[in-house]
Amino acid sequence: MSKSKNPLSDEKNRAPATMLVHGGTQRSQFKETSEAIFMNSGYSYPSSQYAEDLFLNKINKPAHNYSRFANPTMDMFQDRMALLEGAEAARAFATGMSAVTNAVMSQVRAGDHIVAARALFGGCRYVVEDLMPRFGVNSTLVDGRDPANFERAMQPNTKVIFIETPTNPTLELVDIAAVAKIAKAHGAKLIVDNVFATALFQKPLQLGADLVTYSATKHIDGQGRALGGIVLGSKALIEGDVHTLLRQTGPSLSPFNAWVLLKGLETLPIRVRQMTESAAKVAEFLADHPKIDRISYPFHPSHPQYELAKRQMANGSTLVAFEVKGGREAAFTLSDSLAVILISNNLGDAKSLITHPGTTTHARFTEEVRLESGITPGLLRLSVGLEDADDLIRDLEYGLSQV
Repeated sequence: MSKSKNPLSDEKNRAPATMLVHGGTQRSQFKETSEAIFMNSGYSYPSSQYAEDLFLNKINKPAHNYSRFANPTMDMFQDRMALLEGAEAARAFATGMSAVTNAVMSQVRAGDHIVAARALFGGCRYVVEDLMPRFGVNSTLVDGRDPANFERAMQPNTKVIFIETPTNPTLELVDIAAVAKIAKAHGAKLIVDNVFATALFQKPLQLGADLVTYSATKHIDGQGRALGGIVLGSKALIEGDVHTLLRQTGPSLSPFNAWVLLKGLETLPIRVRQMTESAAKVAEFLADHPKIDRISYPFHPSHPQYELAKRQMANGSTLVAFEVKGGREAAFTLSDSLAVILISNNLGDAKSLITHPGTTTHARFTEEVRLESGITPGLLRLSVGLEDADDLIRDLEYGLSQV
């Protein structure tokens, strides 16, 4: 009787938590249990002919020619993330912003046009609004909450639609499936920054997106140790323009950081689930507090796009935005009174972090642009960490008592 193959031998048949422990692992001849760190910059070749074939992409087995292009440790991180995302391929970058910049720039040429949601992280909006026009690629920014605004902004030369959802810092949502249909109807590529939702709670590729970007610094590392970024999508897009731009411009991820990020992926589901559970409790507390004007949390019923959140996200994730009565002074007083929650512009960390977007992440914008994006003087963005949820609520309660 022949022995049947274990279905779990195929990594794609495994649950996300299992993928994130074992996915994409390549072991050396020593059969180490923890992934090896290949800290080399170059590689030797058995012959000159092999070297020529390698540079001409004629080698049909895993091989490397320079760590600016690829590296075994980076490969493992990319393959593991691709399994989680359900993507055909991925490329890792030195930072999240280098990943976003590559994703956008690799898909356009001089004379093209980009449509983007106006609610974007400051660095992302800079790429679309300020950087790309220098290279002859103009952009139109729209209110992303209504998909019809994307349709109205499309032009014959529109090649990319770029969105974040939920948005940074206001946690607005964009209907990914609806915008994907618009992009495809016009022959454009949809790029989604999925940092806030994480790959655990939102699957942009399944909803019709072409490329997905992450700052791996955030939840993927999630412990304040390493910078990194990644772009995921079809094999054609990733191994084509995305890889070419990465190879020729060099924003490569360090092999050591790739290893740190691999370790982060092993605990990603446990950390993000706990942080999300706490974020929901914190949102509930803030929603009922008399010194809070409004909160924004995708899975709280008060969110104006609550039904969309339930439709395209599996959970509300780890960020809460809220507006303190009394504007900037009250927001500063609250933040400065906290003992457990740290003031920092990072997010997705094991430690809870609070920031005042108007004077940090979006400080370079005019007040008009900030208000247009919902960034009021009293707005604070809270990234909920792994501390006890009751301690976080007590910390916020004390801070609010000082306002």
